[in-house]
Amino acid sequence: MEFPSDLKYTKEHEWVRVSGSSATVGITEFAQGELGEIVFVELPSSGKTFNQADSICVVESTKAASDVYTPISGTVSEGNSALESSPELVNSDPYGDGWLIKLSDITESDLEKLMDATEYEKYIGEQG
Repeated sequence: MEFPSDLKYTKEHEWVRVSGSSATVGITEFAQGELGEIVFVELPSSGKTFNQADSICVVESTKAASDVYTPISGTVSEGNSALESSPELVNSDPYGDGWLIKLSDITESDLEKLMDATEYEKYIGEQG
């Protein structure tokens, strides 16, 4: 299982990659594996503002529908439109082409409440 070191992680298995004053959000390799085959992703509209831990979208798989929560506060600047026709990208490339949303106006202090890759890997090990 992969744990990219440039990401921060939540206990609900979301990740965030901060680049300057924006951030990209997705679900982890562990989460997509638990969900199974992703068949639909309901993304929020651009311009919508969320606080840390708010539900930002729903990911539906052949097993269940699950809420995804934002790791940090911010405003949606973009949703991954590729997921409309290819939701399986979340399964095949969760840290790359399978990202969910991009945020602007982020609250960087929220990052202090998240796990780094080493902490998240240990957390996953404790879950098994």
